[in-house]
Amino acid sequence: MALLAFFEKNREKNRFLFEKGGKICYLLSSKLVSTLDLFERKILTVSQLTGEIKDLLESQYDDVWVEGEISNLRRSSAGHVYFTLKDENSQIRTVMFKMQVRYLRFHPEDGIQVICWGRVGIYEKRGEYQLVLDYVEPKGIGSLQLAFEQLKERLAEEGFFDEARKRSLPLLPKRIGIVTSPTGAAIRDMLNILRRRFENIEVVIYPVKVQGEGAAEEIAQGIEYLAERETVDVIIVGRGGGSLEDLWAFNEEVVGRAIFHSPVPIVSAVGHETDFTIADFVADFRAPTPSAAAEVVVREKRDLIRLLGDFQERMERQIIHFLRRKRDELKRTRGRLRDPRRRTEELRLRLDDYQGRLTTAVSRTCREKRERTVRVARALLARAPLQTIAALRDDLQHWRRRMIASVTAFLSAKRKEWEREAARLDAMSPLNVLRRGYSITRRVVDRIIVRDTDQVEMRDMVEVNLYRGRIICRVEAKE
Repeated sequence: MALLAFFEKNREKNRFLFEKGGKICYLLSSKLVSTLDLFERKILTVSQLTGEIKDLLESQYDDVWVEGEISNLRRSSAGHVYFTLKDENSQIRTVMFKMQVRYLRFHPEDGIQVICWGRVGIYEKRGEYQLVLDYVEPKGIGSLQLAFEQLKERLAEEGFFDEARKRSLPLLPKRIGIVTSPTGAAIRDMLNILRRRFENIEVVIYPVKVQGEGAAEEIAQGIEYLAERETVDVIIVGRGGGSLEDLWAFNEEVVGRAIFHSPVPIVSAVGHETDFTIADFVADFRAPTPSAAAEVVVREKRDLIRLLGDFQERMERQIIHFLRRKRDELKRTRGRLRDPRRRTEELRLRLDDYQGRLTTAVSRTCREKRERTVRVARALLARAPLQTIAALRDDLQHWRRRMIASVTAFLSAKRKEWEREAARLDAMSPLNVLRRGYSITRRVVDRIIVRDTDQVEMRDMVEVNLYRGRIICRVEAKE
């Protein structure tokens, strides 16, 4: 019927000749003269039609650049990224597979205006066309710069840049670790400066790539290795100048986290003074150049020697002043304190006096009781009544018990008083202080008594005097 309607529109033509597949149909006016088939029908399945459209579109648009805004972005568990690319009038579904996502320098987010490169593809199961991307870059700002800003913002929220967590550098490190390229000019400059400023300082170099694929992982491994296995006091991480792409290894998250978790202070020395990287923000100290890092980490030896000389003079003056002050205090205290031996002698004399008085009192009491007993016995003999004798015997026993109790109480009181005085005397003995667990510590080299941790250095030998004996020790740690 649609074909007849088409021919009706051409009724002005007296004759129309249509040839297709060897069959001819004549049209006279508006009437179809022949009912022969105009052509052989080709019936396609949905899959076949979709396949032909797929071939047509993918061959026509296999290399296209498209600009638009990201929306409805989601990431699959397999690592693929799906989003809608749109402008003010249209939108198109977009997919970027995991292998291509790995090479993105920034994190795609909703609302970012981007320029994409890829091809048009057909998802045959739903009959939908979409963009399959190989490359995406933000419009108006480079992908590296955007990735830098995104990572900087994320690490700042996690507290990586807080000044409160950053540690001060050691005054004079015994061993310095350097993570950099072994062939660059930066390592030569740092070694020359370190050798000139302090020629006998120990340096451990961990060679790494400083740009290119895998460089960030090597730098992070170098930081962890030096901090955990080489017992260095400070680590310099850096390289010479270059473009943003050349310095990008120091903008990777793995390097920032390695610096953050390092138990050793980190000095970042990447590029020139105008170059800033994630490593600079996370590190405990940022040096504008590798050469400046070497100067910051190690002070000049002659300056340290001069400073030590000044400290020594100040320390000697303070010690002399301290000793004089303590000597004066000792003199004043000695004048107020009595000799313990004199106190002991006084207590001994007092004890002897108490003992003599006690003996006299006991003897007198015994004599009096004995005399009374004699008198009572004589009176009993004179009277000889049995009841009186029994009463007197009971009275005698009573007074005997009172006498014994009185003497016992008196002796016990005097013994306790003597024990208190003896204990007070014993408490004043210097040896009793050592018996309670205290000790006297001297430096072996000069026999000076140690009262402060600043008076000894690591691995110094000290002598510890105890209540019984003494021991020789080596200083392994100070608190």
